[in-house]
Amino acid sequence: MTARTLHNPILPGFNPDPSIVRVGDDYYVATSTFEWFPGVQIHHSRDLSNWRLLTRPLTRPSQLDMLGDPDSCGIWAPCLTHHDGRFYLVYTDVKRYGRAVRDGSASLRDTHNYLVTSPRIEGPWSDPVYLNSSGFDPSLFHDDDGKKYVLNMLWDHRPLTNPFAGIVLQEYSEREGKLVGERRNIFQGTSLGLTEAPHLYKRGGYYYLITAEGGTGWNHAVTMARSHKLMGPYELHPEKYILSSRLRPDLPLQRAGHADLVETPEGDVYMVYLCGRPLHNRGRCTLGRETAIAPMRWCEDGWLRTLDGEGLPALEVRAPDVQTQQFERDPVREHFDGKELPLPFQWLRSPWPEELFSTSERPGHLRLFGRETIGSWFRQALVARRQEAHCYSAATRMEFEPAHFQQAAGLVAYYNSSKFHYLHVSHDDTHGKHLRVMSRRPDQVVLDAFTAPIPIPSGVPVELRVEVDFERLYFGYRVGDGPLVWLPEPFDASLLSDEATGPGLPNFTGAFVGMACYDLAGTRQPADFDYFDYASRAFVPNPCL
Repeated sequence: MTARTLHNPILPGFNPDPSIVRVGDDYYVATSTFEWFPGVQIHHSRDLSNWRLLTRPLTRPSQLDMLGDPDSCGIWAPCLTHHDGRFYLVYTDVKRYGRAVRDGSASLRDTHNYLVTSPRIEGPWSDPVYLNSSGFDPSLFHDDDGKKYVLNMLWDHRPLTNPFAGIVLQEYSEREGKLVGERRNIFQGTSLGLTEAPHLYKRGGYYYLITAEGGTGWNHAVTMARSHKLMGPYELHPEKYILSSRLRPDLPLQRAGHADLVETPEGDVYMVYLCGRPLHNRGRCTLGRETAIAPMRWCEDGWLRTLDGEGLPALEVRAPDVQTQQFERDPVREHFDGKELPLPFQWLRSPWPEELFSTSERPGHLRLFGRETIGSWFRQALVARRQEAHCYSAATRMEFEPAHFQQAAGLVAYYNSSKFHYLHVSHDDTHGKHLRVMSRRPDQVVLDAFTAPIPIPSGVPVELRVEVDFERLYFGYRVGDGPLVWLPEPFDASLLSDEATGPGLPNFTGAFVGMACYDLAGTRQPADFDYFDYASRAFVPNPCL
């Protein structure tokens, strides 16, 4: 049986900035993780249709420390390549985002670029080699003569200039472990602007350069240029943009851009790219930027185009004629029985997870140690997994005995520190132990909103449940073995998106659902979670309606 159709997105949920490489019959895609730890997701496939999350290579404090990295900073745009039996991964760790100001200038940004390597995709990966800090979205090009070159966009912070100042290229000496020679600006982009995400290829006597332009929103596009010489000059593709949905707001896949190419053993060319699937009712992409794929073809004029020449993303595309390989699906229920956190889950920023949680202090449970607030950029006990569909169900069973109002734990639907819905248990002198929802809403005049407290008994586990249907989110709870009780009001799930934002806030990630615990008194009061359920599903009316 062969795969005939690829269904987009191939990596649903928050999986942006894809970089793809083939080694033999195996394909690997690396995607950005931003402030989520461990850094970089690598998925594996043998048919370009079925994918499994394989590893996250940046796992040690010596490789990555994101404490204090603001929301949507951290790991941007990894580039994964393979040469002479070794995997190479370059990436940016963004320490400060900055934003445009009224006079047209752009703020300073701190964007540090690094390289790690490994003989095996599963690792262990090396400690990082520092490359530069001149811009973000680095990639590594291996030329035929054995030389290697690093490309990245050049950030220009000066007033009244174009901050996206072009694509710079500089030789990398593997022997010396550093960049050598002068950097050269080889491509300044098109009138669409915001030129970033370079990838370089060599074919038929040409160097081909792919970039992303137009920003990561509705104007996003994939631009191509070529040159007979590495340093240019580069001529633009006759159509400039080889893939974009910017002029087709009717398409189900929007924001198409930031692409990379791979060739099958049979010589077919595929392009992976990021996209977003907006909600029909609100136009917001709660799943963040996802990874999709398109078959491409080299035309007689030596330029790359989609198969139909239209340059548009599609939900279904032609698959390569290879044997399909199904991977075992993640279980709906995670019991936290192992020594390691189950692979779908991540936490925020810290390379020292033992300060935040444990799967061994109480076997069969995930214990979160109450740390800083749910909005902290430092040590935050929040463990979550990606939302992978517009409709899903999730639940957990928690034991937690707060002593006062500064301690809270529960179930959270989370985008970042400025937008979330947090169904939590706390305690105060008026209500005793109680349950309520805190919502952080960046698109409202009043940012923080609380539901009325619901008293619950002490010494009894509580099940917390969330149901999401497109832009609506419902919370429910069960005390002990009692009935499931739904909170009467729906919550706005659409604010857990890139598009729901306030002035100057970066929004590049996606919606997560998971568990959180904080203790503002500093006593690290723990919460124990027996299991966590997650299931993507079709739309069904919520029983609380």
